[in-house]
Amino acid sequence: MHLTPQDERLIKALAQAIVDRPRATLKELAESAGVSKATLHRFCGTRDNLVQMMENHGETILNRIIAAIDLEHGEPLAALRALISEHLTHREMLMFLLFQYHPDTLCSDDDDRWQGYCDALDAFFLRGQQLGVFRIDIPAAVFTELFLTMIFGMVDAERRGRAASANSLNVLEQLFLHGALVPRPQ
Repeated sequence: MHLTPQDERLIKALAQAIVDRPRATLKELAESAGVSKATLHRFCGTRDNLVQMMENHGETILNRIIAAIDLEHGEPLAALRALISEHLTHREMLMFLLFQYHPDTLCSDDDDRWQGYCDALDAFFLRGQQLGVFRIDIPAAVFTELFLTMIFGMVDAERRGRAASANSLNVLEQLFLHGALVPRPQ
């Protein structure tokens, strides 16, 4: 299903509304998203259809993120920065996916829907290890899990007002690459 830019804006608004008010009726979700109940009903029909549409759109977004960055050939540090940036561009959908799933179940064997996305991240971190950019004492799959947990955690912290979105890219990059220790002069 191809979504127009207007449909994508509506889905972003609805993603925010569902996360903020998980038990809201279709009418309440429509009001939160700034559309009429009739418009929302024409768009999705039922709440179950809406959730399914949003999950499908979330899958599309994650695959778009992977496709937008040259994870197979690009310089790993630049690709990592772009990967963080692209994820943060789609905060609303990440919040919705976090609401629907847990980061630790996203790359599990229970749901093939996300497997291509997770495989691409695993391959990216493995390639970074092979090139000597990322440490080799941590499996690539663990890098993927940590990366996803940090991204989803930051988006959730922003939503709850515990982190400023203006700093998220730098904070995630620095913490992922350098950890929490204060750099000490040599």
